[in-house]
Amino acid sequence: MVNRREFLSGLGGLGLTAAALPGQRAERRKNVLFIAIDDLNDWVGCLGGYPGVRTPNLDRLAERGVLFTNAHCAAPLCNPSRVAVMTGIRPSTSGIYENNQPMRQSPVLKNAVTLTQHFMQHGYRAVGGGKIYHLPFPDPESWHEYFPSQRKNKPDDPVPPQRPVNGIPNTAHFDWGPVRVADREMGDYQVADWAISELRKKHDKPFFLACGFYRPHLPWYVPEKYLDMYPLDQITLPKVKEDDLDDVPPVGRRMALANRDHEKVLRYNQWRKAVQGYLASITFADEQVGRVLDALDKSEYASNTTVVLWSDHGWHLGEKLHWRKFALWEEATRNVLIVSSPDITQPGGRCSRTVSLLDLYPTLVELCGLSPRKELEGTSLMPLLRNPKAPWGRPAVTTFRRGNHSIRTERWRYTRYHDGGEELYDHETDPMEWSNLAAKPEMRSVKAELAHWLPTTNAPDSAARKSA
Repeated sequence: MVNRREFLSGLGGLGLTAAALPGQRAERRKNVLFIAIDDLNDWVGCLGGYPGVRTPNLDRLAERGVLFTNAHCAAPLCNPSRVAVMTGIRPSTSGIYENNQPMRQSPVLKNAVTLTQHFMQHGYRAVGGGKIYHLPFPDPESWHEYFPSQRKNKPDDPVPPQRPVNGIPNTAHFDWGPVRVADREMGDYQVADWAISELRKKHDKPFFLACGFYRPHLPWYVPEKYLDMYPLDQITLPKVKEDDLDDVPPVGRRMALANRDHEKVLRYNQWRKAVQGYLASITFADEQVGRVLDALDKSEYASNTTVVLWSDHGWHLGEKLHWRKFALWEEATRNVLIVSSPDITQPGGRCSRTVSLLDLYPTLVELCGLSPRKELEGTSLMPLLRNPKAPWGRPAVTTFRRGNHSIRTERWRYTRYHDGGEELYDHETDPMEWSNLAAKPEMRSVKAELAHWLPTTNAPDSAARKSA
């Protein structure tokens, strides 16, 4: 005979939770630990993007959840990507394309029910710390409490006494080097401390705990011990094709060369030091993730908490002669996504389907047994959490500024810019996206098929704020 506990667990395997049953106590609902990492590309051990990177905690989370190896952002910059995650609405619908556009000034999103607001409406306590929204635009109505505060979402970080450390002039925070301080003085360490304190509390409601880590966002200032883990003589530089932009349309070429970062890095002999700084920042962030995961494992909530870990977009370190994000190539659009849930995920599952961060909102709604929302533009990942090899048939769509979209399937990347310029890459034969096939006549049918997924709405730019 199946007992009550086994029966409820079986419902979880069907995508249901005890919360979906009439008369069940709210405490049986799944808690959510929602971990965001800024600017993290595939340089993670479990994704294999960089040989020898030290990410033991991200790797162990992947081993107990489903790792989405082909996940992509809705936009390759902080504000639009995070707004899309938290509202479930793509940038081409909302008009939020840039970092200086407040979410609530969008006519489409001014009354949007965010992910955490939806959970709050279903009896959850929603608390956050660190960078979840783009920092100039916190959304206090999305949280019951926030650390450090509802208006200041990120603790301050120490900085070197003399800047820039790398000697490159006029580059703002495009810098890297050590800060000679203890880990506890770093803002991300303090965010982890706060999350740990929340996990040690006695909660009388199910909780949605969001924890946002800033590194490896620029500037790459971390305690020296993390830089020491990556000796300069052992650094591997990204593979770069010197004429890589020759077959790229003018709009894409301007995106790549917007800040002329690659020229500056080469002129000041900083490429290896930059890669070192990025790797060190990744490992520092991984250490904070591990501290939070350890606290969860030791808490009374370990068996009933879903963990979602995501990065808001990828990052270039010279590929396509480009640095930072702000582009529609693989290095910028691809992000880290891991989902671990006690009832549903297959431990150690790897899913190669192309999925989007837009899919997180409907996934968590379904996973936690909440009522659905019809305005969401993503698709629940529940079929892939049950079976990572399940049929999917949907591409990931990434938008960078108005009218520029990239369609990523498991094989192809097709990009169309606002002026009609095109790029097409075959990832089966060209994973580095070095050869643009868009002009080849035999590719017309491929482009036509992929073009069906281009957004039909390109909303006007929402109002901007100069100080963002």
